[in-house]
Amino acid sequence: MKSNTNNPTLIRSYLQLRRAIGYIGIALPFVLLFGKIIFEGAGIEPSISDYYYTVMGDVFVGCLFAIGVFLWSYEGYDTGPDNKVGNIACIGAIGTALFPTSPDLPGLCQEIIGYFHYLFAVGFLSALAYFSICLFTKTNSNQPTPKKRFRNKIYRYCGYAIAGSIIAMILFVATKRVFDYSVPEWLDVVFWLETVAVVSFGFSWIVKGNALFRDQEA
Repeated sequence: MKSNTNNPTLIRSYLQLRRAIGYIGIALPFVLLFGKIIFEGAGIEPSISDYYYTVMGDVFVGCLFAIGVFLWSYEGYDTGPDNKVGNIACIGAIGTALFPTSPDLPGLCQEIIGYFHYLFAVGFLSALAYFSICLFTKTNSNQPTPKKRFRNKIYRYCGYAIAGSIIAMILFVATKRVFDYSVPEWLDVVFWLETVAVVSFGFSWIVKGNALFRDQEA
């Protein structure tokens, strides 16, 4: 992409692609939450992935596929790491959709599929954290503008929020299985941690799409 960075049409298409990825990411948990409440009844599912088994299952799968396709086609201005990490994130997103989380009373096959679901989901979110922390913060200038420095702070905060949510979810699930403690149904720790991660991912991509805090640098 370096040879085409002065092409206005190409630049606009990539900014729009980044924004589209971000908007879908931010909207996903809330569309699932309120859609399920409207069409199926009140209550929050234990995780975003559990909406696969609700009336919003097709929306869940469709959004992940859309994000995955966008990420596969995304190259950024440096086709090396951006393209590779985008492909990893794409595989993670589509794998998360194709291998659903285990239902409440899973059989052996469903348990195995559920383990693959966790692997794909962790890979997907980890790639998104890497985008925010390591790739979005790059600049072609030795003296980035004040707004670029401010955007870099946003990218890092979003990336740290994603990484922190992943770690917190792993610790919560692991300790809950070991100590078998209960939490109030309204708390739904995994759902809200996933929401923090997905919204942080979406916000960083919207900022990278030059929708907020923009100047001449994308």
